[in-house]
Amino acid sequence: MTTTGVFEILGFLGIVLALARPLGVFMAGVFEGERTFLHPALGWLERLIYRLGGIREDAEQRWTEYAFALLAFAAVEFVLTYALLRLQGLLPLNPEGFGTAHAPGWAAPMTPDLAFNTAISFASNTNWQAYSGERTLGYFAQMAALTTQNFTSAAAGMAVAIAVIRGFARRESKTIGNFWVDTTRAAVYVLLPLALVAALVFVSQGVVQNWDAYTRVRTVEGATQVIAQGPVASQEAIKELGTNGGGFFNANSAHPFENPTPFTNLVQLVLMFLVSAGLTATFGHMVRDPRQGWALLAAMSLLFAVGAFVATAAEQRGNPILERLGVEAAAGAGQPGGNMEGKEVRFGIVDSALFATVTTDASCGAVNSMHDSYTPLGGLVPLFDIQTGEVIFGGVGAGLCGILLFAILAVFIAGLMVGRTPEYVGKRIEQKEVKMAMLALIATAFSILVFTALATSAPLAKGSAWNAPGPPAANAANAGPHGFTELLYAYSSATGNNGSAFAGLDADTPWYDVTTGVAMIIGRFLFLLPLLAAAGSLAAKKSIPVTAGTLPTGGGLFVALLVGTIIIVGALTFFPALSLGPIVEQFLMNQGRLFSLVLAVPGGVPWL
Repeated sequence: MTTTGVFEILGFLGIVLALARPLGVFMAGVFEGERTFLHPALGWLERLIYRLGGIREDAEQRWTEYAFALLAFAAVEFVLTYALLRLQGLLPLNPEGFGTAHAPGWAAPMTPDLAFNTAISFASNTNWQAYSGERTLGYFAQMAALTTQNFTSAAAGMAVAIAVIRGFARRESKTIGNFWVDTTRAAVYVLLPLALVAALVFVSQGVVQNWDAYTRVRTVEGATQVIAQGPVASQEAIKELGTNGGGFFNANSAHPFENPTPFTNLVQLVLMFLVSAGLTATFGHMVRDPRQGWALLAAMSLLFAVGAFVATAAEQRGNPILERLGVEAAAGAGQPGGNMEGKEVRFGIVDSALFATVTTDASCGAVNSMHDSYTPLGGLVPLFDIQTGEVIFGGVGAGLCGILLFAILAVFIAGLMVGRTPEYVGKRIEQKEVKMAMLALIATAFSILVFTALATSAPLAKGSAWNAPGPPAANAANAGPHGFTELLYAYSSATGNNGSAFAGLDADTPWYDVTTGVAMIIGRFLFLLPLLAAAGSLAAKKSIPVTAGTLPTGGGLFVALLVGTIIIVGALTFFPALSLGPIVEQFLMNQGRLFSLVLAVPGGVPWL
């Protein structure tokens, strides 16, 4: 890698680490009911929501009640979003007439299966989009259905994370908080003010924010070009901050109206990690041991750094097949070298590969380059990031839940090694907690692998009435290992509530709309509900005093054990599938040299 690339990655990580503790401590105060500097300005809004919703701030819920509230909230979100998408032709702020009889030919209304998929997607914080936003949705639908869901689904994920933290922090308690109160506080005091500041920054840099009709201009060649616009900055801010990822435009953050400058690119990167990193400090603060939060953040940061360096190096190395054909692959004064296919020149290789790593680590799904155009090894990194289970920072709330799931497994494994009952932050980890953690892991792995297998082999998925006509590889644009990777990535992204895609797959068919929708439900609720059950069990337990035999979980040894557990579980689960896709494709590209990779560090030190 180049020196500049190394400093860019480390500099970005440094910014995130510097912001994690102050934000985390602030969020701990918010969720513990303390008065903060934002209460004078926003306290009225919190009280208004309680009054309108009939919410009692002092009413606590058992884990079953908390889980029911989560499911009920998601169900209402789904129904309202589905209705708005299907009825947008009757709604205001729709200057292009989407969903109406006089809509342009390219502005067809949403079909029932696509509306189902989209409503599930945004209610589950996945934001998978099997459509082109600027050619499908009017402004009211973009704001009332999608932007609103970006706030509410993210706030619900944060609420679940806080409930899980309370499971570790409380002693002999039957309750873990109140879902409605936690969700309200997350939206009012964390997401709303941060999104407002970010939106103003984006507008200052040239991100579009208006309600104007699309502009039609005459090009130099004499053709008519339609320039889409709309309330972009407001959606862009919460899209990144809430790790939602759904773009106003089909090109997402590669579009200059969404992400015009390197500075906006950096701000978007920081927003994706900001809340998830801060929640680790919130965890340490609420369990009264900051070292526990730092250990989780260290494990996340280590996994992120490895992925970022590998992906960037692979893209800078480029395609050796093209190099053997005489195409210049080295960076020079006139060209960047490496693999620039599918990347914006204003970002280049480093910022593109970094964005791809961050967006899949954060379960965000926003993209500023096309992952389908990455080298096999470069594409393997974001794919495996998703398959780890939202633990490398992860989605807001869900990321902390995921890393705590693996922490439970790590101390359980350590307990087996030394013959002791495992303990974590003063709580004995017993059969129920381990079963719930394994249920979450098995459910998500089952969804990814089974749906991918069906899409590659089931007649219903290949060329039937449920699928548009396409090549044999289940409507993938590519056959062979790359086509398989597109399918594996699609179901990994849906189940992992990520939302990004290998764009060679035509996912807007009834088969993919329904199956990815079901995968999103599994990935969201069969992941969070077992963790809420574990939180309820942990909250009811007594505190276990630290003894000489207690495994320290606030230092480097536990960080190494946690990282090892994440990698081993992920590798054992998905290595066979990855071997059929990006791994064999990398092998073929290098003609047998599987991990032939050179980092262009000063002096040209070969690596791997």
